[in-house]
Amino acid sequence: MDKIKDTRSFMRITHRYLGYFLAGIMAVYSLSGILLIYRDTDFLKNEKKYDKVIDKNLSEKELGKELKIKNLEIEKTEGTMLIFKQGTYDAATGQAKYSKKELPFVLDKMTKLHKAQSKDTLSPLNAFFGISLFFFVISSFWMFNPKTKAFKRGMIFTIIGITTSIILIFI
Repeated sequence: MDKIKDTRSFMRITHRYLGYFLAGIMAVYSLSGILLIYRDTDFLKNEKKYDKVIDKNLSEKELGKELKIKNLEIEKTEGTMLIFKQGTYDAATGQAKYSKKELPFVLDKMTKLHKAQSKDTLSPLNAFFGISLFFFVISSFWMFNPKTKAFKRGMIFTIIGITTSIILIFI
């Protein structure tokens, strides 16, 4: 095992082995992040049909929440039958027939990495990953001697990166 002599060697060694450890997690996060960019399209999604009985006499908002369809809008009503873009709902019987476009199971699970909340089982992984990425940012400044050209150029690129991200946040 490598010897830790000072802060610089600690940062370099920890950066190296933490990087190897997180390589798989970063691959999954990067792929799921790319998928989330196209979540407003049907990219890689399959249509899935549902036929289920839910509570009766739901309002438009309650129906959208129950069926997990965002921005559900009733297009027309025929008696007790409510017709919306994705299907129908009989308010008298609670029968809902609708279709949704969804990612395949594995890809759907991957995208949930980015959507995890503190109550989810994935939240410790997300926190660990975020802290590890922040460590990578900090430890990268110990990769080169501050007196070298590589370090000075690295600082310029760091400033450009920070400036670019701030500009893009506010556009």
